[in-house]
Amino acid sequence: MDMIANPQTDITPDGPDYDIVRRVIELITEDYRDQPSLEAIAARLNQSPTQLQKTFTRWAGLSPKGFLQAVTLDHAKRLLRKEDMPLLETSIEVGLSGPSRLHDLFVTHEAMSPGEWKAKGGGLTIRYGFHICPFGVALIMVTDRGLAGLAFSDSGGERACLEDMTCRWPNAEYIEDMRATMPYASRILEPGKWSSEQPLRVVLIGTDFQVRVWQSLLKIPFGKAVTYSDIANDIGRPTAQRAVGAAVGANPISFVVPCHRALGKNGALTGYHWGLTRKRAMLGWESAHA
Repeated sequence: MDMIANPQTDITPDGPDYDIVRRVIELITEDYRDQPSLEAIAARLNQSPTQLQKTFTRWAGLSPKGFLQAVTLDHAKRLLRKEDMPLLETSIEVGLSGPSRLHDLFVTHEAMSPGEWKAKGGGLTIRYGFHICPFGVALIMVTDRGLAGLAFSDSGGERACLEDMTCRWPNAEYIEDMRATMPYASRILEPGKWSSEQPLRVVLIGTDFQVRVWQSLLKIPFGKAVTYSDIANDIGRPTAQRAVGAAVGANPISFVVPCHRALGKNGALTGYHWGLTRKRAMLGWESAHA
């Protein structure tokens, strides 16, 4: 079964799988010191232990108890303070990361010209569709040149998510077209479909500075993370950490251009445009699949 599917056919009786997963992650984050059992988690969420195990394992590839190690970011922060260790290096120390690079596996990209960006999407046709995925509802936006937008929302927040994205390029023509976006949806979150021989074409639409920051994000290895200062140094602007943070937050292609792997000073988790819980989920998901 594809990790992303038609929203009309891949919804559980209580909503998308992500809603259950999100609540499990929140509970584990709050109660990790107690090492809650599967039965305790299921009881808190009014779920059958067996069904919860199946749902979570299908999503993450391991059990809720196993996933506890991948998402205990509060524990990682304690190690950070105690050992003065960056957050994701702490995760590496407990075996949660792998060496693969996302962009080496399946991403190739190009940037639109400054003139095209200044036109704010004028003359551009963007096709979009909503797809259920492990991180909620994914809004996928494509042009004839490739993937141009990937955003996330919870069920019921689709319209606000679309408005957030379309205001970036207000002069573009937008067409809802699930047939155009489904091929992208079916492979973005399927590691088995990531291939350097058939790369996913990504189109970066932003200012010159933003594009440089986003290109730097593509260098971050899968399952790892860097700080804003690391990115600033990488693009040759070591004093522009605040501007780098703004560019990271404006990234229109979440997950594929991995802004969730960018951390604040000393490895602090900081915020995420699509929600901090979703950022935790992405880092945990990557750790589980590394």
